[in-house]
Amino acid sequence: MSLLRFPEPYDFALSTGRFRAFGTDLANRLEGDVLHRAVAGREVRIQARPGGVDVEPLDDETRPVIEQLLGSPFELTSFYAWAATDSVLAPLVTLLRGYRPPLQPDPFEALISSITAQQVSLFSAVAIRNRFVERFGERVGRAWAFPTRERIASASEDEIFAVGFTRRKAEYAIGLARSHLDLAALAELEDDEVRAQVTALRGLGPWTAEWFLARHLARPRAWPAGDLVLRKAARDLYGVEVTELGARLDPFQNLSAHYLMTGVLTRP
Repeated sequence: MSLLRFPEPYDFALSTGRFRAFGTDLANRLEGDVLHRAVAGREVRIQARPGGVDVEPLDDETRPVIEQLLGSPFELTSFYAWAATDSVLAPLVTLLRGYRPPLQPDPFEALISSITAQQVSLFSAVAIRNRFVERFGERVGRAWAFPTRERIASASEDEIFAVGFTRRKAEYAIGLARSHLDLAALAELEDDEVRAQVTALRGLGPWTAEWFLARHLARPRAWPAGDLVLRKAARDLYGVEVTELGARLDPFQNLSAHYLMTGVLTRP
């Protein structure tokens, strides 16, 4: 394996725990301390080691995917310094030190994953997504390649309904796949432009757009105010409404949201 150096602090186990917290994620398969991901038709194996992660194979094609998957774009040092002055976040960043929220490297995967998570529990979302991946994706070693946009564009509503999507969600997924929206080009746009482009598609609302900004583009000010767990965190930990909290946590809304939600979900 080749060493991919990672900016400190970084806790691999903490950061990748989401991939099995709500059931095995077939597209990001974490077995023991090894993470398996399909990249361009190849299985990539990732394992923690001092100074970063071991990646096999590591090359110009796999490097950017793995860096994004493991949350490399997040700048934790300045966030931690800022969070130290917040009575709620300060103990959380100590408890979760080195937690880099994982990112979804592919924009189509990110949006489809959000569709599967609309108005269902996280356990249900993972189960539905896994059936979707098995039905329309391709197995690559221990991992599964997430279904391509082209494959879903050619699927029928009945086929997608059969793996657990509602009729409407199946319609949304096919509509996204068949749309003319250049998903890769969204990375070049400002946050508000991304929101406008995403929400112009049927079935993709503000919640989906914010999570796309947060978990694909790693935008610092992304704030999924419609998320029920984040609303609970705002109410229980701060005693304020989620919109007010978002303004208070500027300019680190994205990382704050991930740390607060992780804190809420892991509390006894």
